[in-house]
Amino acid sequence: MKPVARKISIGIALAATLGLAGCSGGQSDLQQWIEETKKKPGGRIAPLPEVKPYESYIYQPGAMRSPFQPQGPNAGIGGVRPVVRRNREFLEAFPLDTLRMVGTFKVGKNSYGLVQSKDGLVHKVQPGSYVGQNDGKITEITASKISVTEIIPDGLGGYIERPASLALAD
Repeated sequence: MKPVARKISIGIALAATLGLAGCSGGQSDLQQWIEETKKKPGGRIAPLPEVKPYESYIYQPGAMRSPFQPQGPNAGIGGVRPVVRRNREFLEAFPLDTLRMVGTFKVGKNSYGLVQSKDGLVHKVQPGSYVGQNDGKITEITASKISVTEIIPDGLGGYIERPASLALAD
C-alpha cells in the first residue's frame, strides 16, 4: 500500500473510532430521567365501560308498513308520475337552463311564447307544451315569463312536482 493511501485509511479509522466513542457517552441525563420516572408512583387506570347486552327486535308485520316499500307523501302508485306513453316534443331534448324566452304574442284569446334553443332556433310554445328534460309542462305564459311544472324523482322511488320558469331575456 502506498504511504499516502495508508495515512488516509489510518485517518479514517481514527475518525470513526472517535465518532463511535462520542456516541457512547452523554446518556447520563437520559438515565437520570428514567430513574426519576421509575420512582414516581403509578396512576390508576379507569375501569372499562360496562357493555350492555344487545336486545334483538322481532318484526311483527300485522298492520305495519312493509320496510321494503318506499315511504313518503308521493311514494307508491297514487303519487305523481311522468307520462311515459306520449310523443316527445322537440324542446324536451334540451335542459331547461339552456332555453331562453325571447318573446310572446297573442292570437285571439290564445297566448304563445317564443323560446330559443341553444342551437339558435326560435320555437313557438303554448300552455300544455312540454319543455326541458324533466317532463316540464308549460302552465302559464305571461309577457315576462313562461311558468313550467317539472316532474322530478324524489330519491325515494316516487316523483314530485317542482315549479320552474323561463324569464324574458334582456
